[in-house]
Amino acid sequence: MPDVEPIPLAQLTTLRTGAAPDRMVDAHTTEELITALREAWSDGLPVLVLGGGSNLFVGDEPFEGTVVRVLTHGIERMPSPRAGYVRLRVQAGHDWDALVAYAVVEGLGGIEAMSGIPGTVGAAPVQNIGAYGQEIVQTLVEVDLLDESTGEVSTVPAGELGLGFRTSVLKHHYGSVPQRSAVILTVTLELEVVGHRDRPVVGEQLRTALGLQPQASVSLSGVRERVLATRVRKGMVLDADDPDTHSAGSFFQNAIVSAAFTRTLPPECPRWPMAADLDPVLVIPLAAYEGYIPKPASRESDVKVSAAWLIEHSGLGKGFKLPRSRAGLSTKHALAITNRGGASAAELAQLARFIQGRVQSEFGLILQPEPVLIGVEL
Repeated sequence: MPDVEPIPLAQLTTLRTGAAPDRMVDAHTTEELITALREAWSDGLPVLVLGGGSNLFVGDEPFEGTVVRVLTHGIERMPSPRAGYVRLRVQAGHDWDALVAYAVVEGLGGIEAMSGIPGTVGAAPVQNIGAYGQEIVQTLVEVDLLDESTGEVSTVPAGELGLGFRTSVLKHHYGSVPQRSAVILTVTLELEVVGHRDRPVVGEQLRTALGLQPQASVSLSGVRERVLATRVRKGMVLDADDPDTHSAGSFFQNAIVSAAFTRTLPPECPRWPMAADLDPVLVIPLAAYEGYIPKPASRESDVKVSAAWLIEHSGLGKGFKLPRSRAGLSTKHALAITNRGGASAAELAQLARFIQGRVQSEFGLILQPEPVLIGVEL
């Protein structure tokens, strides 16, 4: 497959950092993508698979390997075995928000609250994207994967992807490697056919975010319009003329902590109990059975706490910048680290480390980065 002239990654990532890589390949079809990846992996050099570039923080030095750009697109509508539902098989390079817009126009519910999230469809399951109470795990059926170790394509059910809070077995977490090294080729979702009528909005988190009363009814398009307006106010919809959007979205994850730890935080810190784990299956050997089953130990569920609140209440308000730095917190949303114009990756990393240190000092908690870091250390 012919190479293309390498483009600086600062032009292809929403944080606007990164030099031109050593090599770059554009893949416009699934077949081209498979070929490009197999060839790049066989070279033995590092490979960076690039979709929308909205969840990457790339270092200042050139990437010493091959960047494969996923430029595939297309939506295939298929029947579902469940009455009242349809399935959409979507190419990995398809724009995520374009998919949401399509679903809303077609009257298909299940992803409308994730309107405005930047990036591509193939990246969505990798970190189980979500917003306002909706996550892709709720609608994902399966993905087609190309495994690095075998070079083979396989269809993998959603239940085998280890989908959790902003994670999966495919995600490259900071300081670790993915449990499974593979690239998504297509994504299949199952969405409910709800039409365009107003209907009750399910989920307290979504109703609160949109300012809706518990009994309020809103159409899919109404939810999408409200979500987009909310994200615009927070600077979370890409706009070339707005430096607040030159970010990787939420730079730090909302922290998942124990219920006991939350009692050390100020009561006004926003928190959301996570769903309790199901009781594990208890197996008692027949020879050891004494006529009764021991009562399972009770356990408090973990709690998600607001990273934005922790940042602001550690003394770092919206718009905070270190002296003489071109990196700063968004003026609209304290969870977004932004490139205010020509900032280097080193400047952005310096600010990220400073924020981590302040939150740890104030609250005893180390915030974890949400983007994938390439050639950068915190």
